[in-house]
Amino acid sequence: MISEEKIKELKAFALNIRIETLKAIGTLGFGHLGGAMSIADAIAVLYGGTMNIDPKNPRWEDRDWLVCSKGHAGPAIYSALALRGYFNKEELLTLNKPGTHFPSHCDRNLTTGIDMTTGSLAQGASTALGVALGNRLKGKDSYTYLILGDGEIQEGQVWEAVMCAAHQKVDNLITFVDCNKQQLDGYTRNINDLGDIGSKFESFGWHEQTIDGHSVDEIYSAIKEAKENNGKPSVIVLDTIKGKGCGFAEGVLNNHHMNVSKEQMEESLKVLEKELEEVMK
Repeated sequence: MISEEKIKELKAFALNIRIETLKAIGTLGFGHLGGAMSIADAIAVLYGGTMNIDPKNPRWEDRDWLVCSKGHAGPAIYSALALRGYFNKEELLTLNKPGTHFPSHCDRNLTTGIDMTTGSLAQGASTALGVALGNRLKGKDSYTYLILGDGEIQEGQVWEAVMCAAHQKVDNLITFVDCNKQQLDGYTRNINDLGDIGSKFESFGWHEQTIDGHSVDEIYSAIKEAKENNGKPSVIVLDTIKGKGCGFAEGVLNNHHMNVSKEQMEESLKVLEKELEEVMK
């Protein structure tokens, strides 16, 4: 059972991730805002309450891994890493600028704490499966966490990995599907409707949960249940809102990669910072 104090801590962490992500993208003036904001709560639970990591030893061999296959959401992960002490958060303001260590898509060779270079959609699923299998062969107790987008899982490579993971009983692989119901140029239901995502994974032999993707206590509890499930890989389908936390971006169709004005940034920062104050009372 997660304590009220821990819930409060994780809510604050998620808000701080949104604040730092918005500052970075807003300072640049454009970026992949929508999909970064929708996974902030899951990222907060992973980096703030679940993953076995060491900021002082980012390549620690026994760590848990995170593969964010929807690599365009990298800014949210960079914010979490900064807040956990991997690097100074002031560096986040160099996002996607010449010479930066923070490209728009995750790059393990540029950013301290990033486990896998991603952005070529669907490839992260196969990569995460390989990492999980490799760690199991080495006898390690670590978990591999994978984040997929609901638009991304229209790619066939994802389902090859899903099938293989079930066949190999890779129960140290925990996957999140960010079901924000949008992709680059429209609603997923209009482009290639996937129906009941959780049932699809379940039909392949996965343990499945569908939860509120903005509830840190539900996310925390779902991860705990996934870890207690032996013999099957686990999927946690996150029901989310693309652009969550930014009024000007929530649910609008152009929020995959969008321009962000100084006024929009400042107004949304006020709202987020006010919400943070309320959480911390």
